[in-house]
Amino acid sequence: MPRKPFVPGAALVVAAALAAGLTACTGSSSTGDEAGDAKSGGAASSNPAAEPGRYQTLPEACGLPARGTLRGMLPGGDQQLSRTEAKKIYDGQPDITYDTDRRVGCRWTRETTAGTRHLSLDIQRVVSYDAAVSDDDKAQGIYDSKELAAQIPPGGNGSPSPATPSPSATKGKGKSKGTTTNSSTGDATGKGKAPSGSPSGASDPSADPSADPSADLSDSTAPRVLDDLGDTAFLNDKLVTADSGVHRDVTVVFRTSNVIVTLAYDQWSTDKTMLPDSQELQDKARSLAGELSESLSE
Repeated sequence: MPRKPFVPGAALVVAAALAAGLTACTGSSSTGDEAGDAKSGGAASSNPAAEPGRYQTLPEACGLPARGTLRGMLPGGDQQLSRTEAKKIYDGQPDITYDTDRRVGCRWTRETTAGTRHLSLDIQRVVSYDAAVSDDDKAQGIYDSKELAAQIPPGGNGSPSPATPSPSATKGKGKSKGTTTNSSTGDATGKGKAPSGSPSGASDPSADPSADPSADLSDSTAPRVLDDLGDTAFLNDKLVTADSGVHRDVTVVFRTSNVIVTLAYDQWSTDKTMLPDSQELQDKARSLAGELSESLSE
């Protein structure tokens, strides 16, 4: 049989087509490998998202304190309450919040002829939207800002800082309308008040109890860091005087995982010579804080 003529150009075309096909296959394989690395071995896998906090919801705040605890913190002396009055006082008034899974609160008040006591509870669940920051770390940052604002002495020893008289306190004359003292510093704010320990303030302390409002605070009751409550905690104590009377405010703040609890407890007295007892208020506030910490841990 006669042979077909050999065409050199056709062979070249076939060879070029084969080379192009092999190149296309190799390129496709390389692209697929890179796509797989981006999904499985990229930055996200080498730096996993921070751990979420322990708490995903919050309890109903008004139902957390035991009824017996509330009776002890809101005493009425010899005053007898009807069932309706007792329910109104001890059931508390819930705070209005937009998201009860993120923040809840409650308030209680008991008025008597000797004065008034207030108790408030605020519970905040912190969520971090930064994948590199855990919920707990975000909550710790918020807690730290609260401790800094309260001017709690560092170290947790509870010793108040030395009082530093302000120019306005030494130059002012006349009686002040109101004085606020943070026992962590011992400084009084208000016009016409002599600094703690000055002769003008010590002449008649019964007439003006704000002259030395931190005198009844020992190292054990001064504002301080608490090392036996939650993950981190502090206690603050302030004495405030005004024309209407005197009141002491005790605040306990603690963090447990990604939840921050703020407990505020105060006692008002219309008699300025009768200072609310710091030890009593602090003991009751710390007892309730411990109760809340245990409830949240269950």
